[in-house]
Amino acid sequence: MTESDTYILFELAGSTYGIRSEQVQRVELLEHVTAVPNTAPSVDGVVFSRGKVIPALNLRARFGLPRLPYDRSTRLILLNVQQRVVALIVDAAREFKKLSPDSIRPIGETLHGVEGNYVEGVATLPDRMILLLDVAAVLAPEEIELPAGAPAAPTA
Repeated sequence: MTESDTYILFELAGSTYGIRSEQVQRVELLEHVTAVPNTAPSVDGVVFSRGKVIPALNLRARFGLPRLPYDRSTRLILLNVQQRVVALIVDAAREFKKLSPDSIRPIGETLHGVEGNYVEGVATLPDRMILLLDVAAVLAPEEIELPAGAPAAPTA
């Protein structure tokens, strides 16, 4: 297996999702979100993490799911996307998992007639299914406007 087979798993509205580990900078507890006026409805505001101000996108709101109050399980998944750092607010995140390529099916093979939108594939395991997130689609600039000033992702 290669590094690209490792995923960060998170929970959202009772479903398990995965993001490729190379897209994730880190996972943190959610302490405080500062609202920013005139942002997209799914952007809760900005968070302060390791000396940087980072836009925070509520994934429940982005997917059209009902919002829930933050609790002790709520997590921030900080992503490196298009030279920026963006935080996703999710219900819970606490698992890393290697997924074999043969356990993953494209969304078209799994849900006939349904456009994948934010999901690029489905991994089937003996005990559950994992929806694999298409981060580029979730953060499509034509659909959401993130607050200005999001820091550039560090280059390796």
